Amino acid sequence: MTGTPDLNHLVEDVASRARDAAYVAVGLGVLGIQRAQVHRQELARRATEMDQRLSGLRSGLGAGGQQLSEWLDSTVQFLESSLEPLEQQLPAQARELADKAWSQLAALGAQLRQTVAPGS
Repeated sequence: MTGTPDLNHLVEDVASRARDAAYVAVGLGVLGIQRAQVHRQELARRATEMDQRLSGLRSGLGAGGQQLSEWLDSTVQFLESSLEPLEQQLPAQARELADKAWSQLAALGAQLRQTVAPGS
């Protein structure tokens, strides 16, 4: 009968250690989940910040493109009004070349506007 109490003690010891191991495993699982949630929240915060920065950049680029487009329009108008009297004094062939140059300038301006402000 001396073997039975040792076996009972051994079974109780194994059960106690198994229970402790289960508690440790559950605790580590809970800590892992909490850590993953903290990382998820940090990533969400960073994504929100990045989206805000990109939004600001988009609006800044849009405003800059609009300013460039307005500057281009006013520059072309100034050049046209300044050079038109001189064009009238040019020979016919030179006027044709000037007209072609103005057409190319207008096409270039349209391409530039499309590049800097695609929505306009």
